[in-house]
Amino acid sequence: MPVDDAFALHDMAIFYDSFNIHGEDGDFYETYPKTPCRILDIGCGTGSVTLRLARRGHQVTGIDPAPGMLAMAKAKDKEGLVRWIAANAFDLNLEREQFDLIIMTGHVFQVFLDDEETLLALTNARRHLAPGGQMIIESRNPLLRAWEGWTEAKTRNTAQVPSIGPVEVFYQVDRTEGEHVTFDATFTLLKTGEKRISRSCLRFPGRGKVEQLFKAAGFKSIETLGWWDGRSFDPTSPEIIAIASV
Repeated sequence: MPVDDAFALHDMAIFYDSFNIHGEDGDFYETYPKTPCRILDIGCGTGSVTLRLARRGHQVTGIDPAPGMLAMAKAKDKEGLVRWIAANAFDLNLEREQFDLIIMTGHVFQVFLDDEETLLALTNARRHLAPGGQMIIESRNPLLRAWEGWTEAKTRNTAQVPSIGPVEVFYQVDRTEGEHVTFDATFTLLKTGEKRISRSCLRFPGRGKVEQLFKAAGFKSIETLGWWDGRSFDPTSPEIIAIASV
């Protein structure tokens, strides 16, 4: 599970919550489980969705390989509701422990850059699912070519970051190669002028590829939504939200 500079270090992770607000997506995950259950959040980041689920009474485990992000998550968990584990999707091994629901929020699914990486992650997740369990992932629909809007002019944004003050960010695509998009996030601390830049690469698999990978990992059925209100996927949908069952 790749870790880029934006998430590995605390001096970058501290920006995350100010620029990434879980709105409709967070509501979807929070209300999806209808009864208390065991949930594993793979790539939990700063734990925003993880904590929302835990505060609903679920038994939640959050894993992330990025120490900066995990430190932010632990700091927010004042009640000690979540079990936080430093691990990645490939080698997580909780022995015989199983979960009713496994989630990957924040487009974590797109950090797996080829079929081999994705299958390793999905197969390991499948191993940790209880009978009748489900896994939910989200991935941007490549047909909409969202990356074409990742320019300085279209993405420039400013937010207040606790203990730092106003910070400006913009995103700029460097190159596209097949399913892969490489881009930079440039953060500027407006009080000092200091710049912090992180480079990331994401994969944009299509719906067919996503479903193929789930089936190869041993999942029996896959429902695909196109948005957080529950509407079915179609070619104009912004998201590929796959709900896979065992």
